Amino acid sequence: MDSWTLHWRIIHEVHHCLRMAGPGYGWTLGEALVSEGLAGQFVRHLLGSAAEPWESAVNRVGLLCTPADRQALDATYYDHSAWFFGTGVHPRWLGYILGDQMVEQWLAGAGDIDAATWINVPASLIIDSAVEAGLVLRKT
Repeated sequence: MDSWTLHWRIIHEVHHCLRMAGPGYGWTLGEALVSEGLAGQFVRHLLGSAAEPWESAVNRVGLLCTPADRQALDATYYDHSAWFFGTGVHPRWLGYILGDQMVEQWLAGAGDIDAATWINVPASLIIDSAVEAGLVLRKT
């Protein structure tokens, strides 16, 4: 493993560990999307790097054409492998891509955030921002 990959993985997983000590990874699909999106964006914030392939395989326009359903994001039982690894009906890495775009949308309006916010921001704030942006459909 090259040093870049090692640094990326360490920072990504450290973010998960820190979030686990705060609000947690999450019990719902939406919370898991936020946790993955935060970890990926945190890596890019610290390293100044570009999105990884699993965070950018589908562009924002593609996500806006088929927004996620808010009820699906509220589900406590969901197929993690289908959403994140494409083992079901969803495209490969959709969970990482959607989580990344949800967090990017929130960051665009959040301004400069401190370290505690990177770790402890409530998932609901990011999900609400994604709903406003059309990445996630409103509850019906």
